[in-house]
Amino acid sequence: MRFLWLGIFAAVLVWSAIEPKDRVTWWLEVAPALVGLMVLVITRQRFVLTPLLYGLILLHCIVLMVGAHYTYAEVPLFDGLFSAERNNYDKVAHFVQGFVPAMIARELLIRQQVINGVFWRNFIIVCFCLAFSAFYELLEWLAAVAMGSSADAFLGTQGYEWDTQTDMALALLGSIIALVTLGRVHHKQLEKL
Repeated sequence: MRFLWLGIFAAVLVWSAIEPKDRVTWWLEVAPALVGLMVLVITRQRFVLTPLLYGLILLHCIVLMVGAHYTYAEVPLFDGLFSAERNNYDKVAHFVQGFVPAMIARELLIRQQVINGVFWRNFIIVCFCLAFSAFYELLEWLAAVAMGSSADAFLGTQGYEWDTQTDMALALLGSIIALVTLGRVHHKQLEKL
């Protein structure tokens, strides 16, 4: 399974790197996936994750690499989808940015026995995901300040004045939906570890 995961990751990464829309944006968007891969490789022997979590992390990496290839404002299947005036791939990515980290945080908190109560654990996970999303929006702001108008491809705002707020709201929604829909399946896999 590990080699299949790595094969899919590598194939999408190579595809993504072939003539991306903007090379600087490509590096900015792919960097989190590469860091995630390094963390997984380093911790693989000491801290094996559930199959569900490995699959979700791969999905998140693919979302990042597709966005990196086209830029988030120009992913083909999302142009005018549902009669939208903008390309909403960015919104899908921010939903995933809440969904996947929620499950990562859940696995870490349960396995490390940081918080035992379900209510407080879920509250902390949702707060973590919202904080992570806000941190990412601050990084986007810093990129915009540092790069000026050349940061437009990285930001993906497409002139939408509420982009930052809706990005964070979708990450928040993603985290809640992940906990509600995957909690039981995840728990069964945790019991097998």
